Amino acid sequence: MGEPEEEMMRAMESSESFLPNDKPRYAMGLGTPPQMIEMIARGMDMFDCVLPTRLARNGTAFTAGGTLNLKNAEFALDKNPIEENCACPACREFSRGYIRHLVKAEEILGLRLITMHNLHFYLDLMRQARVAIENKKFGDFRKDFVANYKTRDIDFRAMR
Repeated sequence: MGEPEEEMMRAMESSESFLPNDKPRYAMGLGTPPQMIEMIARGMDMFDCVLPTRLARNGTAFTAGGTLNLKNAEFALDKNPIEENCACPACREFSRGYIRHLVKAEEILGLRLITMHNLHFYLDLMRQARVAIENKKFGDFRKDFVANYKTRDIDFRAMR
């Protein structure tokens, strides 16, 4: 965490040939949704990352188009779910505006709802990647997802 993304990917690429092909490959402590898709493309099978829960505790939700900081005033009256067509309990039952209210009022439920959504988002992203791999369409999936994902600059040190 914290190294420039280009260096991280280069390190992953250079270590790939040393990892056994018949065993699961694990990337520890990484990454943003586009980084995870890029790591899959480089042969990684498993990940562990605090990012979805850490960012949730700071009011940030992941969506297919990028992150949303639900603390922002623009969401105060927003009646939409965190993400349209998301099946998680937070999106099925609560609006962005209400979740923002909970976060701003320091009600723990707001952070829990964003956490549930973020974990659901990550699990669903991995499900989509598996389906794309099984259907031999991972290259297209990767290209579309990474191109359409808007990554905000996140200061990970400020969230520790």
